[in-house]
Amino acid sequence: MSGSYNHFLVLISYLVAAVASFVALDMAGRITASQGRAARWWLVGGASAMGFGIWSMHFIGMLAFKLPIPQSYNLLITLYSLLVAVGSSGYALWLVSREELPRKRLLVGAVILGAGIATMHYTGMAAMEMEPGIDYDPLWFVLSIVIAIAASAAALWIAYALRSDFSAFRHFRIAAALVMGVAVIGMHYTGMAAARFPLGSVCGAALHGGVSPQWLASLVGTSTFAILGLALVTAVLDRRLQERTQKLSQSLQQANLELTHMALHDNLTKLPNRVLLEDRLGQAISKALRGSSKFALLFLDLDGFKAVNDVYGHQAGDRLLLQVARNLKSGLRQEDTLARLGGDEFVLLIEIGEPADAAAIAEKMLERVGLAVMVDGTELNVSGSVGIAIFGEDGHTARELMANADAAMYSAKEQGRNGYCFFEPSMNKGMHEQLAMIQELRKALELDQFVLEYQPKFIAPAGQLQGVEALIRWRHPTRGLVPPGTFIPLAEKTGLILEIGRWVLNEACRQLMAWDSEGHHIPNVAVNLSAAQFRSPGLMGKVKEALSKNGLSPTRLTLEITESTAMHDPEVSLAILQRLAALGVRISIDDFGTGYSSLLYLKRLPAAELKIDRGFVKDLVPGGEDAAIVSAIIALGRILNMSVVAEGVETQSQQALLTELGCTSLQGYHLGRPAAPDSIAERF
Repeated sequence: MSGSYNHFLVLISYLVAAVASFVALDMAGRITASQGRAARWWLVGGASAMGFGIWSMHFIGMLAFKLPIPQSYNLLITLYSLLVAVGSSGYALWLVSREELPRKRLLVGAVILGAGIATMHYTGMAAMEMEPGIDYDPLWFVLSIVIAIAASAAALWIAYALRSDFSAFRHFRIAAALVMGVAVIGMHYTGMAAARFPLGSVCGAALHGGVSPQWLASLVGTSTFAILGLALVTAVLDRRLQERTQKLSQSLQQANLELTHMALHDNLTKLPNRVLLEDRLGQAISKALRGSSKFALLFLDLDGFKAVNDVYGHQAGDRLLLQVARNLKSGLRQEDTLARLGGDEFVLLIEIGEPADAAAIAEKMLERVGLAVMVDGTELNVSGSVGIAIFGEDGHTARELMANADAAMYSAKEQGRNGYCFFEPSMNKGMHEQLAMIQELRKALELDQFVLEYQPKFIAPAGQLQGVEALIRWRHPTRGLVPPGTFIPLAEKTGLILEIGRWVLNEACRQLMAWDSEGHHIPNVAVNLSAAQFRSPGLMGKVKEALSKNGLSPTRLTLEITESTAMHDPEVSLAILQRLAALGVRISIDDFGTGYSSLLYLKRLPAAELKIDRGFVKDLVPGGEDAAIVSAIIALGRILNMSVVAEGVETQSQQALLTELGCTSLQGYHLGRPAAPDSIAERF
């Protein structure tokens, strides 16, 4: 008895085989890309989808085969064949997800998988319960087994080769799935060709209430495309999620690298910062203690850098620092570490053979620092001072080496700058003195050690009192009277100048009102503002507080700022001065003639007074250069409708000449030295 085939269903069986093969390949990739429980769930899902796909291909092929008798299938045997297909598929997916697939394991796996597929096929045939039983042609039967094993070997090798989850492999998987589909249906239809149905055979399953082909077709068709479709959609969504996660992971990793780099490097020059320097220094110390190397620490500070910032602005200063950093880095070896600590301070960590090597490197550093730098068409030149500390001789810890190299650098500055110094123990005395003074300075306000003295200012030549200038003094219980030139730079360096400046402002206003209450009329009091104080956000509030607290009219308070401070950032300075002038206080430009003022900005400043720097008064003689400069400043003041004050008047001849030149007001030791409030009250 012979049967016939429905060619449309044959084609459908091939498509199912190809889709099942693609799902198997994709699932192999998902299993390999996953770990732990996720990998096990992908293995279970992949085995179910692949096994169901192969089983569906078999029964669609069976449905395509038509005998001239009623056909049906035993449900239990049919389900058993499904379990065989799922089990074989699970083993195959587990096998290709291993790290290695040697030839022997491949052959054993192919035999097991091929036998499983063949078992599924012939068990499915047995579900028809033909009477008499199906007679198989031995040659075709063996050939079907061989094809099943060969197809399994090819499928395992392809799945293993394409299991990596690379996007480039997806096109290869489609092609491989089409080839594997041919192999799978080849086994099926070879097995069908081996089957011979004797004349008069009947289908026992049809006689005993088996599953009808129509019902099985509906079950197989619906379940097949549902399961395979769900598997494909799940795999695609998971792949996209994994790709997105991978991108996010890469972005996060890149961000972490950038954050780590930022945490260990200077933002401006991209050189190592203090944190990374300390780490490298610790490594160098460990290496030196093992006796395998010797190293030196070179501390470099630029000379004259502040003047560049004051005259050309911070942007020009930053560009200068960038070029200096490039120049210094250009001559370094790979193992050397050049770091920027902040501002204009650099530290170089180098291995040396002897101290002379450190001296030679210091000389090269000074040469590179001294190279001219072009900024906005202007040639800028700075020099440097270098302090050298050698491990072992000048310290055994990172802290000692840094402190001693810093002390040696300050010694180089004191010796004339643009040079280098090796550390000597005597240098630390000055550093310890400075640190002790800073600690005492922090307590000076609490202990009420600051006092104000007042220097009178007269209308030229020596007429009516115009006002007084408040000058701070530090009366230390053991050091005695500490000059302002000693402690003011330390206060600016540590930030204490803000609190000290606030005290000076309030005390000067209080004293002026105290004189009023005692019947001594002092017209005006002038208070100097430091650069940090001038640019602090709380300046306006502190001025208002001092005026309000003491009930002082704003017109009786003069705030003095240096010309270099006013010209540091002219637009910002102009805005600050305009707000101060709006309060009613007088503005005085101190040290005029030393700050490279731009007349364009000077005419816009709401200043009422120019103070000629004492440097122009010190050597003032008729017909001299200083006299010409003073005369020009006075003329400028008149044009800008400002009064002009000359400070540092120490002789009668200076007083007379300044009056002759047209100076508005005079101030100096010749006219009145700074004095305590009681002395001022007695005099005026």
